[in-house]
Amino acid sequence: MSSAGKHYDARETRDPASREAELFARLPDVLRHAVAAPAYAERLKGVDPASVASRTELARLPVLRKSELPALHKASPPFGGFVASPPGSFSRLFTSPGPIFEPEGTQVDPWRGARALFAAGFRPGDVVLNTFSYHLTPGGFIFDASARALGCAVIPAGPGNTEQQFELIEAYRPIGYSGTPDFLKILLDAAANSGRDVSSIKRALVSGAAFPPSLQAEISSRGIDAYQAFGTADLGLIAFETEARDGMVVNEDLILEIVRPGTGDPVADGDVGEIVVTSLDPHHPWIRLALGDLTAALPGPSRCGRTNLRIKGWMGRADQTTKVKGMFVRPEQIADIGKRHPALGRLRLVVTRQGETDVMTLKAETAAASERLREEIAGTLRAVAKLGGQVELVAPGALPNDGKVIADER
Repeated sequence: MSSAGKHYDARETRDPASREAELFARLPDVLRHAVAAPAYAERLKGVDPASVASRTELARLPVLRKSELPALHKASPPFGGFVASPPGSFSRLFTSPGPIFEPEGTQVDPWRGARALFAAGFRPGDVVLNTFSYHLTPGGFIFDASARALGCAVIPAGPGNTEQQFELIEAYRPIGYSGTPDFLKILLDAAANSGRDVSSIKRALVSGAAFPPSLQAEISSRGIDAYQAFGTADLGLIAFETEARDGMVVNEDLILEIVRPGTGDPVADGDVGEIVVTSLDPHHPWIRLALGDLTAALPGPSRCGRTNLRIKGWMGRADQTTKVKGMFVRPEQIADIGKRHPALGRLRLVVTRQGETDVMTLKAETAAASERLREEIAGTLRAVAKLGGQVELVAPGALPNDGKVIADER
């Protein structure tokens, strides 16, 4: 890594085909480590790791839904049987609401965040005010470890306690901020109201909350160049903004897929779908972890020169499960209907109220509309959801490309 260059290292600008080849050359060995853990051994039973050498083969493996982890971790603590290494082989051990238990690896930059900070303008020797929480959850340590891997000094501030933070800011003069965008605004407003000097802060990497254009404009007007990163407590930093401001670039050492919600099937290029990530850390591999977050891929490389896949960023939640007449209806069930009727394109179950009654209407794209097909789909809907509903056949492309499979409009 050279602080003088535009990029963290040469890996960021390599030919995309070379990156893809390297990722899938490493994947079989990671799969061999994964199946040493009992839960992966069961899920991947009959899979030859050497045969999983492309996205097509990877897409045949089952997804592991993040929403499943709390129950799995409770049944087989601490890691649900998905980690072969004992807890004592890691450096820190965390928990997130659920609970989900997360270990931190012993390697330099275990959460892969130094690249994201570099892309946001952070450089070795910078002082960084880190306001993510350090208590039990990994957020604070994700950004702390990432900044120190880049060569920055970190003020482990955590959130809240603005008066003491002002003392630290005025003494250490940090140039960088990491934390939620909301707390950055709170800090700036409180400083303005109390006459404290926080003018040293010139750049920020924010995550963990929405950063709408109105707040972006306000932070920028205060003289701070703020960038967004997308990450999770399981995987660390997954994608990040760059100076090009043209979506988020996927991090190195991850295989990111975008699938139809409720399935493990990749969507067409540009379609909105659920983020599924495979990580290439043999010590703690994730194989097709479905995060429950929606995004879409953007065409072509970023104008900043980084050549990895670009995504639009966070676009909502993929888990659109809802209750209709007291029964749960799930995206997986809508996907099942689509598989039973190959003539259909996008599907959307719209749930409304008529009087005091829940009403379901399944809207289905097809180029082969007929009354017979509509009746067949209605029968499938009743069989799959155990509830009756209306079926409306619409033209291909009529439904919005927003990843929404169930729209609860009650």
